[in-house]
Amino acid sequence: MSPAPVRFHDPGSTAGCCTGSVLVRCPRCDRIAHFAWPDQEPRVICRSCGLCRAGHGFGRPPLWLRAGTRHGELWAYNLAHLDLIRRFVAAQLRERDPWYEHGRKMTCVARLPAWVKRAKNRDEVLRTIDRMRGSVTAS
Repeated sequence: MSPAPVRFHDPGSTAGCCTGSVLVRCPRCDRIAHFAWPDQEPRVICRSCGLCRAGHGFGRPPLWLRAGTRHGELWAYNLAHLDLIRRFVAAQLRERDPWYEHGRKMTCVARLPAWVKRAKNRDEVLRTIDRMRGSVTAS
């Protein structure tokens, strides 16, 4: 008898729930930093060089968690978002509520590109996700 398939149930989270604290490249030292909105004012905080820049004029620096594959670019806002994508990709059985039960049709995992969702690309995408997670722990 074959083992039970790995299951994933879509929690219905949208992109807004993952953007509270975003991992970005520090504009000063090019290491990992946090981009957050603690008081409705965007702020970049870097623990490596001590940068703490606030204001609306500078924009968001590039994301830290992004990597290219032969199919396209994969990115995530933070480790929680990356973990959600990893659980979705690793699952053999993907479930979600019917569209009429929760009102939100386009959740985070529903918005993923088709090449990420394909089973034939699962190994490559999982390797890329593990490499992205390793870049956070190595920094």
